[in-house]
Amino acid sequence: MRAALAIAVALLAAACSSVPATAPAPAQEGAAIAQAAAALIGTRYQFGGADAAGFDCSGLARYVHERVGVAIPRTAAEQQRAAHPVPLTELSPGDLVFFRIRKRGIDHVGVYAGGGRFIHAPRAGLTVRYGDLRGGGFYARRLVGAGRFWHRGAPPWR
Repeated sequence: MRAALAIAVALLAAACSSVPATAPAPAQEGAAIAQAAAALIGTRYQFGGADAAGFDCSGLARYVHERVGVAIPRTAAEQQRAAHPVPLTELSPGDLVFFRIRKRGIDHVGVYAGGGRFIHAPRAGLTVRYGDLRGGGFYARRLVGAGRFWHRGAPPWR
């Protein structure tokens, strides 16, 4: 009887000291953002769009971040200013990549998917699709930086 009581007390103490469940690791959040963007490939472009009915580039970035509970600013320029900077050599899926398409400031954003590719809503008449950062093509020449919101160490935006 005494042995059974000792075992019961030991099991109860072990159960009380168990480690609680933790939030997903930051890399999992980034991967979830990239997966959410990939699921929207083929969605039509809509200027000012920020829902599944249609997206512009920054609306797409904002929408997929919201899917994992991360709020980010609305425009590409605001997103770039508020994001935690990421060196291009350290890109991870879910990071945002920022472009200067028209010579002035940041005016385009995409969600890095890995392997040198990103997902974006390019312009009217096109749908959400992959873009390529490799080989010196159109987007590779206009890439100006990258940033991250999903890492817990990133500063909050206002």
